[in-house]
Amino acid sequence: MKEKEKIALFIDADNAPAAKIDTILSELARYGVVNIRKAYGNWKSPCLKSWEDVLHEFAIQPIQQFDLTKGKNATDIALVIDAMDILYTRDVDTICLVSSDCDFTPLVTRALADGKFIIGFGERKTPSAFVNSCSKFLYLDDIDADEKPVEIKKPSIKSDTKLINMLRQAIEASEDDDGWAHLGTIGKHISNHASFDPRNYGFKKLSDLFSAIDLFEMKQKNSSGTYVRDKRRAKFG
Repeated sequence: MKEKEKIALFIDADNAPAAKIDTILSELARYGVVNIRKAYGNWKSPCLKSWEDVLHEFAIQPIQQFDLTKGKNATDIALVIDAMDILYTRDVDTICLVSSDCDFTPLVTRALADGKFIIGFGERKTPSAFVNSCSKFLYLDDIDADEKPVEIKKPSIKSDTKLINMLRQAIEASEDDDGWAHLGTIGKHISNHASFDPRNYGFKKLSDLFSAIDLFEMKQKNSSGTYVRDKRRAKFG
């Protein structure tokens, strides 16, 4: 039996919603076991009361950091130091960072260089630099307590040029002579190049996302699964 992946969870309690901790841990359970669970902040602050209420329930270790200087966040530094210590001293496969703060981007790139898989969680306000640096990033605003995608009120997905180009490039990288690409192969290609998850666009699965965009066509093969093709390829190919 294959040993489960070991996960270290670091929470920036100053910049993360406590109400989503159940969702976070449920998501991480898909990848392995969360052996290390730490939350950082000034626990004397009333702003962290919501986190205090869930620490014991979810076996999260609170790490105290006083606000030594007004306007400066010592929490970030403490979290980074602990994460770097674990990179060098503990056998961890995956690191999870829960924060909407862009300051952790250098930590993510350093951990990636060490071959770690990085999962990020944050709110929609999270800067793109942090989002894109993670192996996978999920917006907590868009997932409810049952892990169901929340309907996102935004313009047509077809107008998201970056998304459409990414999907088309993933198809082109794995298509056959007729332009058809296996859905699973498309997903693997995307995961190598972007911090992508269909739930961030309001869809539970990648197939649901493709189905909602009339720029692509899909077909099912009983023996090998779902295939996708760019409609432009069907027209000109």
